Amino acid sequence: MNAVRYYVALIMVVMQTAALFYWLLIHPFVRFWRRLGPGWTYGIVWSLLALGMVGLFRIRHALLAVEFGTSYYLTALGLSLLATSTWLGFRILQQMSLLTILGLAELAPDRRPGRLITTGVYAIIRHPRYLQLYLGFLGSALIANYLALYLVVALWLPGIYVIVLLEEKELRDRFGPAYDEYCRRVPRFIPRFTRI
Repeated sequence: MNAVRYYVALIMVVMQTAALFYWLLIHPFVRFWRRLGPGWTYGIVWSLLALGMVGLFRIRHALLAVEFGTSYYLTALGLSLLATSTWLGFRILQQMSLLTILGLAELAPDRRPGRLITTGVYAIIRHPRYLQLYLGFLGSALIANYLALYLVVALWLPGIYVIVLLEEKELRDRFGPAYDEYCRRVPRFIPRFTRI
């Protein structure tokens, strides 16, 4: 179990941090990236993220120096959060393509204009993708039980909030009053289960 926890921690501390910076590199500079086009954008951004992941991997021993051992209660809670995250991920993929999730609609709105999704899980929460990611990361942190993962999960909260504000500005620019009306009806993060 200790080896499994270590590899979960290693994968998550390297990839989790990169995933956060993916959107922080895209959203604030979306006009610049649109001029470059999706191919160049993905090439540059993914190269930067790969360099960051290599750097994190090189300092893995320092990052993963503090671990709290196996806790079967935390593991059970973590597995339930991962199951919820997986279920939510399937629900999201029923309504949104992987290319849309990766931001192609933001980077090339003329070629892939996208549509405002307001049904299914999007009828009860505006940003289920970020809730899904967070639940998955938190579940992994509870299973691995390493200090570094708990710190990264804590950094994700303000990170997600900033990303969501930037994304909502783009959506408001693209969909106008329809998006404003959707925001009035559907909460940002806490689901309204009465709408199911």
